[in-house]
Amino acid sequence: MDIHEYQAKQLLSEYGVKIAAGGLAYSPEDAVQRAREIGGHVWVVKAQIHSGARGKAGGIKVCKTHDEVSEAAEALLGKRLVTHQTGPAGKQCLRLYVEAGTDIAKELYFSLLIDRTHERIVMVGSAQGGMEIEELAENNPDAIKKIYIEPAVGLQDFQARKMAFALGLNADLVPQAVKLIQGCYRAMRELDANMVEINPLVITGHDELVALDAKMGFDDNALFRRQKISELRDKTQEDPREMAAADRGLSYVGLDGDIGCMINGAGLAMATMDMIKLAGGEPANFLDVGGGASAERTEKAFRMVLQDKNVKAMLVNIFAGINRCDWIAEGVVHAVKKIDMQVPLIVRLSGTNVEEGRKIIKDSGLPIIMAETLAEAAEKAVQARNEVVAGRYQPPASRDTITSL
Repeated sequence: MDIHEYQAKQLLSEYGVKIAAGGLAYSPEDAVQRAREIGGHVWVVKAQIHSGARGKAGGIKVCKTHDEVSEAAEALLGKRLVTHQTGPAGKQCLRLYVEAGTDIAKELYFSLLIDRTHERIVMVGSAQGGMEIEELAENNPDAIKKIYIEPAVGLQDFQARKMAFALGLNADLVPQAVKLIQGCYRAMRELDANMVEINPLVITGHDELVALDAKMGFDDNALFRRQKISELRDKTQEDPREMAAADRGLSYVGLDGDIGCMINGAGLAMATMDMIKLAGGEPANFLDVGGGASAERTEKAFRMVLQDKNVKAMLVNIFAGINRCDWIAEGVVHAVKKIDMQVPLIVRLSGTNVEEGRKIIKDSGLPIIMAETLAEAAEKAVQARNEVVAGRYQPPASRDTITSL
């Protein structure tokens, strides 16, 4: 789960990270009022969306008068910002963060991430901040310093000092940097975050370290014990399909293709999507219904896939281990009878009680295309999708007049 910049800053400030004065605004009038409360002569109006590179997309505006603040807010609120992280659809800006202008002497980069390969938390820093870390890693990898932290031991003082010197800080700023680094680490551990990023971390003209921008990401699986964090979720910034699936206990990721997928097991789901692409198609989603796919859960999964209007065909691929194919087949038949299927349905069953499952589907009389292997299922799904695109597929008139394909 991602949160907004202003939320990340509020959390980090509770752990000793210094931030500039700022306030949230939902209208141009709010923005001007926040500027008045902050005081000074320079303010920065920032669009709050779940994406980096907002500046390149015109989402950050420096203002020197209250009129400019109002005009910037008017331009940003309701605007859909497109960055390399949002994809072509972009994300809509519905709230702003108005922040005091900062006298920037130098920009740095700092982050804490989970490195699953090393099974460690990795501290990443660079004396070159203010740019995308991916771009920096590609163009100047030597400018990035990594320090691995053993989770059982935690961040040590010498490691924080080592990173401070790697950032090119003078001796007077090292104590500030150590405090900031330790605060970020405590926030990450105590809040079940999987990422803390400050870019840029700036040295001001008054020799202070200030987090000018901040990002935090959290482990969804830990939200049940982090109510304070869970309440920060902004569903308007997330794919509505994925949010609806999460609310129903389903693992769903929306994609740009047109072949809907319902599969049990994440590994099998990945393999199925690969086979669809190999057969010349594009998957519309990743959907893992898990091991206990009851009739009700199967129906929810069907509705979730079919609410995507781009879906031209649907593929169900089940390998029954702890589950049973006859139970899955009953769930599929139940779902199809309750849902007015307007696209072809391809089903591949394998594993426990597979013959019984296939018989249930065959005897149902429903227009379900059966497949023996994963490769065959993917090929039939692509063929069915092509029939729909070509206008040669005729959906059943009603559930009562369904005939077998």
